[in-house]
Amino acid sequence: MPLLLLYRFATTALTPLARPLLLTRARQGKEDRARLFERLGFPGAERPEGSLVWLHGASVGEGLSLLPLLDRLLSRGYSALVTTGTTSSAQLLCERLPPGACHQYAPLDAPPFVARFLDHWRPDLALFAESEIWPNMVVATKARGVPFALVNARISETSLSRWRKAPGVAKRVFSKIDLCFAQDTVNAARFVGLGVKAASVAGNLKFDSAPLRADPIALAELRGALGARPVFAAVSTHRGEEAIAFDAHVEIAAGFPDLLTILAPRHPERGEEIAAVAAERGLTVARRSQGERPEKETSIYLFDTLGELGLAFPLAGVVFMGRSFAPGGGHNPIEPARFGCALLHGPEVADFGEIYEALDAAGGALACADARELARAGKRLFAEPRRLREMGRRAREVVEKLGGASQRIVAALEPLLAAREEA
Repeated sequence: MPLLLLYRFATTALTPLARPLLLTRARQGKEDRARLFERLGFPGAERPEGSLVWLHGASVGEGLSLLPLLDRLLSRGYSALVTTGTTSSAQLLCERLPPGACHQYAPLDAPPFVARFLDHWRPDLALFAESEIWPNMVVATKARGVPFALVNARISETSLSRWRKAPGVAKRVFSKIDLCFAQDTVNAARFVGLGVKAASVAGNLKFDSAPLRADPIALAELRGALGARPVFAAVSTHRGEEAIAFDAHVEIAAGFPDLLTILAPRHPERGEEIAAVAAERGLTVARRSQGERPEKETSIYLFDTLGELGLAFPLAGVVFMGRSFAPGGGHNPIEPARFGCALLHGPEVADFGEIYEALDAAGGALACADARELARAGKRLFAEPRRLREMGRRAREVVEKLGGASQRIVAALEPLLAAREEA
């Protein structure tokens, strides 16, 4: 039996287990108990009249990256459905979606759930972000004649390796994609290798995103509490990188005793664990999730909350980007660069290689070979404020120059949009 048919059969056979699985995940805080029915394909809202574009992203980053594209589509008179799969992304998108757009949880990738979802929403165009490819969803969408495009497309080495283990399935699925707009040339080649007929480079939609928002009162209060203290930030860190950031804090603080380090882990639920690691090093921690504020004796201000980096970046002079010393390929540096932060990162940034190369080449970011080099780089930057500001300025300029992906994608989608409008 062909693997794709076997996958379809297995996901259909396992549908009776979906409800118990979702309830278990809801008890773990991984699903929204009040909206579990959406994961089974049941709608939580009426379909709007007229043409509807379906935009899908896996989680917070992918969902938010779709907003610049969404704005351009809404301006053409389309309605929009945005789907994601995580509670954190749902929370943020429900706050930020403009009129004319609504959020639903994506259905689990089982044929009955996908069919129920498509029967209700009847999209005129499907745009999926990055590498969020679910076989049943793709095949069923195309079977209904819906144009399918991959936007902001990128795929990690790990995901690429998994798809390559089943080349027949990959070709069957990826050949269904009508248009693929990759972030860079490396990712374009990867998607063509998996079976996409053609992939073009449109750039990264996150360059077009509006700067992160922050409550101006909360920001003013933090500025007042910190005064002239130098601020080092370690963001989107993964397990093991917090210890590196704390070691860097200790070394930098030897020359700047009033240093405050803001630490924003990729997974805020690890807050208690991270606070314990800091305490083992004798560092005083204030946890934002507990309503605590940085006092004079606070060394580490732990942002173990969701969606508050818009508060952290305006305060930070130097930002260390996480998952660059841990395996995984790095995290996107666009947001801190937009705030004019000087950026430091480790060697593991392959998932965003072209962005980091541009930042490094322009002098807006600096690659550090190991934890000791990270600490020394941070100390040098705080000792040379003029160099720190210049580095931040160059990072911001790189981001500004690399925008325009949403405009290029909508222009390339024009034939598909026109064809659906005439139909």
